[in-house]
Amino acid sequence: MIHECSSVHPEAIIGQNVTISAFAVVDKNVVIGDGSYIYPHAVIFDGARIGKNCRIFPGAVVSGIPQDLKFEGEETICEIGDNTTIRECATVNRGTAAKGKTIVGNNCLLMAYSHIAHDCVLKDHVILGNATQLAGEVEVDDFAILSGGTLVHQFCRIGKHSMMQGGSRTSKDIPPYIIVGREPLTFSGVNIVGLRRRDFTIEQISGIQEFYRILYQSGMNNSAALKYMEDNLPDSPERDEIFRFIAGSVRGIIRGYLE
Repeated sequence: MIHECSSVHPEAIIGQNVTISAFAVVDKNVVIGDGSYIYPHAVIFDGARIGKNCRIFPGAVVSGIPQDLKFEGEETICEIGDNTTIRECATVNRGTAAKGKTIVGNNCLLMAYSHIAHDCVLKDHVILGNATQLAGEVEVDDFAILSGGTLVHQFCRIGKHSMMQGGSRTSKDIPPYIIVGREPLTFSGVNIVGLRRRDFTIEQISGIQEFYRILYQSGMNNSAALKYMEDNLPDSPERDEIFRFIAGSVRGIIRGYLE
């Protein structure tokens, strides 16, 4: 299953039923899980940990050294979860001393020409559209979708089940369960279609809508709105998730469309 015209380092660890096509390059200190497929001209550098049943398409580069002037050649890794697809010419850099690793979760799709910089963490079922660019140490939670051509500033956090409009850019955190768009980037509503597809109930979606109505449309500042919701809205996993996200925001969250 390893083509004679590929270049595979003898120290690389290759699982069962792995296909490595012609002119693909697999460096030393690489692990590739069972059933993965490495297409022609893909490059897997030192430090890559590829899960099971992954597909790495032509021109993609996994575990390239960070584009960070503070990087001094330290040993770091790049983890790719099971069942993840990395399309043509996408790039995923390995970590730096800051965190030691870049992580892409299970069942993710990184479309063509997307870029994931050093020390980013993408959880499961994340989709990056064509030419989406993530700067260093960005965190993207489960089921988030970043449409084509989006730009994310370093250290930003993207909440679970959120969706960014194509061509958007953000230097602020994007809370969970919402859609963001317009220029400049603002809250554009709850991701109702995405939540329905993931089996959220009408009651759960209504609770999320009420939360963001108070946060973005009540006229209260964020602190007052959060205090009001803590006192007046019933407990729920969705409410707790939003509270945790906002409480942990260092860069601040995006603004509402009435501001």
